Amino acid sequence: MERWIIFSIIYVFLVVYGYQAIKTLTKNKWIYIAFIILALLVIGNFVFQFTIASDSRVLSQPKSEAFGFLLAFMSFSLVIAPILFSEDIVRFFSGLYHKFSPSKKNFYVPSRRKFVSQIALGIAAIPFSSLLYGMYKGKYDFRVLKYTLHFDDLPPAFDGYKLTQISDIHSGSFDDREKIKYAVNLVNEQKSDAIFFTGDMVNNKASEMIPWKDVFRNLKAKDGIYSILGNHDYGDYVDWENQNDKIKNLEELKQIQQEIGFDLLLNENRFIEKNGERLAIIGVENWGRGPFKKAGDLKKASESIDKDDFKILLSHDPSHWEDVVIDDDYTYQLTLSGHTHGMQFGIEIPGWIKWSPIKWRYKYWAGIYKEMGQYINVNRGFGYLGYPGRVGIWPEITVIVLKKGKELV
Repeated sequence: MERWIIFSIIYVFLVVYGYQAIKTLTKNKWIYIAFIILALLVIGNFVFQFTIASDSRVLSQPKSEAFGFLLAFMSFSLVIAPILFSEDIVRFFSGLYHKFSPSKKNFYVPSRRKFVSQIALGIAAIPFSSLLYGMYKGKYDFRVLKYTLHFDDLPPAFDGYKLTQISDIHSGSFDDREKIKYAVNLVNEQKSDAIFFTGDMVNNKASEMIPWKDVFRNLKAKDGIYSILGNHDYGDYVDWENQNDKIKNLEELKQIQQEIGFDLLLNENRFIEKNGERLAIIGVENWGRGPFKKAGDLKKASESIDKDDFKILLSHDPSHWEDVVIDDDYTYQLTLSGHTHGMQFGIEIPGWIKWSPIKWRYKYWAGIYKEMGQYINVNRGFGYLGYPGRVGIWPEITVIVLKKGKELV
């Protein structure tokens, strides 16, 4: 209850300053009224969706939309408030000057200056419009990111081997069938030798994937499609009536993956063989730092794997690579992860800048990293969760080509 009170105070504070900026620029009262009505609708829908509409922890599409609109609206006022508040400080001290000035002797606060409100509204329009764009276009703006990685110990038969990684489907968030069909076709167009899915097929329940099974069945790769579980796949964020329902849900999700054609690795391994040589594919269950499930067992997953095998490890959470994998006795030449989504928000200009607030939570949060002679790719995610969109960090299909030998500089 206290959190709701604090949040309400902050919201009212932000709305008041947004209202003042608009009122300074126009005398049309209908614009003021429209702004107040919008503010009430946004907060009203948010409170309704998160308190009355559902008593579970399930993040439904209506909840995501309510959160997205609130985030966009608050970002608008959040930019305006500090600018106008700073102006208020100046206006207050100007009033004091008039009060104590020998020639004035009265407390007079100057009116707001239009150009300050114009600047505030102009700047505020950037995050506001960006977040709305992210909700309606950015979330399906799929990008194919291609990398070539060189390894001295890659078996010669696999020189030039191409793999595609997707991660974090989060099917419970989807709302556009044609866009998902397009993305699946885009994966197939890469004509990779193998496809790897690195967890979080659903938000909460296996049933979320049922409407999308026929779409993902179209994924094709000659050497197979391999998958693992992510933290959301276990049903840990749902209030189940009993433990049996939770267990049944997980079994249903495993069955769905099998029906789609995924080879689900549960602390297991497989081999891809070619001309008498092989790649080891290792898949661990979720292992995450902090409150996340730690079901991943690297030792068990690597049973029957030789130390000298070339290994591709599937592990949903990149913190597993940082905390466990790179210091293991075995060398895992390439790890494929996801989980972070790149926070679905950030700035990326190839060769110049790559930034997102998620960097303060995860050291390895998007793209290729190399430590101790081992690589990890952290996929930015295929779907979205929470905020129903993406800004600057677009949905990703990763294509990696394995090459034998050292990289030419």
